Amino acid sequence: MKKQALTTFKAEETAVLVGLITQKQSEELLNEYLDELVFLIETAGAKPIKRFTQKVEKPDTKTFIGSGKLAQISQYIDENKIDMVVFDDELSPSQLRNIETIVKCKVLDRNNLILDIFAKRAQTAHAKTQVELAQYQYLLPRLTRMWTHLQKQKGGVGMRGPGEREIETDRRVIRDRISLLKNHLKVNNKQMATQRKNRGDIVRVSLVGYTNVGKSTIMNLISKSEVFAENKLFATLDTTVRKVVFNNIPFLLSDTVGFIRKLPTQLIESFKSTLDEVREADILIHVVDISHPSFEDHIGAVTDTLKEIKSIDKPIIMVFNKIDAYEYVVKEEDDLLPETKKNFSLEDLKRSWMGKHNDPCIFISATEKDNIEQFRELLIREVAKIHMIRYPNYLAEQS
Repeated sequence: MKKQALTTFKAEETAVLVGLITQKQSEELLNEYLDELVFLIETAGAKPIKRFTQKVEKPDTKTFIGSGKLAQISQYIDENKIDMVVFDDELSPSQLRNIETIVKCKVLDRNNLILDIFAKRAQTAHAKTQVELAQYQYLLPRLTRMWTHLQKQKGGVGMRGPGEREIETDRRVIRDRISLLKNHLKVNNKQMATQRKNRGDIVRVSLVGYTNVGKSTIMNLISKSEVFAENKLFATLDTTVRKVVFNNIPFLLSDTVGFIRKLPTQLIESFKSTLDEVREADILIHVVDISHPSFEDHIGAVTDTLKEIKSIDKPIIMVFNKIDAYEYVVKEEDDLLPETKKNFSLEDLKRSWMGKHNDPCIFISATEKDNIEQFRELLIREVAKIHMIRYPNYLAEQS
């Protein structure tokens, strides 16, 4: 009798979220961050179960959230057999150790979670090297905590470490590994810089924006390529560059990693070469998910990052995406009647503050292909302005 193959399934890990309301962070802002943290946890492959918040003047130096609240969280974790607790802010090594001693389960902070997602998403050797470097830089000051942690928990969300678990406890080996990875990145970055240089003076356009706003979908529409696009955070880590020709005018279009609030500094440092595509671009296409309730904050986060990498003075086309999902609430005169939601028309959007205060800008739906031709016309008009300066005789030569 033929034996039937056995298939084992790993149960979905469960998580509770923890955040603080402080003088610098209102309850409304915290809820926005926790909504984003929920999406991060789901992207990592776990299931968020419950949120815990605490109002304090500043984080507790020992347990971040205070011993009383932490005891409450610990009891909930024990009674509901929760696999991990995720804090919305970065925890110090001592806070991590103290919290883990009390809750007796896996403890992650926002940085660790984002690093884990990056490790999951990295596909090319270059992206894997960038993420591995960021992981080791995060791990180095937390070695004591990580060693005891890894003895109790193997695998799962937050545990996609750079490999060789026992070696990770050796500071000297990790420092050597960091040095080696930095050297690898230097070589890779030089190669990428040479590739950019070899492209000549062709006009470069770079897609930028918050994570999960539809940049890769727009890339596919404009360049007719097949860039991976998914409704998950950080679906794209590697920079994709495609040559596009509109009306006999060529340009290079690049898709870059999405930005996010509270992005770990280790990742910003490691992904500098990726951001070089943004620095060296002639035009930036700032894509905004207009349907997101916090899209204005997202615009601010991207603007701050562009300032940080000294790219804010470039020509920017604002593209407000997902207009098909952008709705406003209509209140009826009769209070007993339920509120209804309606979509804005294109003319309404053009008359809004978004249309009036951003020039040039366009409102589109990449998935529904709404207003895409108008977007192409706007893009080629902006590209042509730069192209004609660099190649004043180009069109005459083509005719």
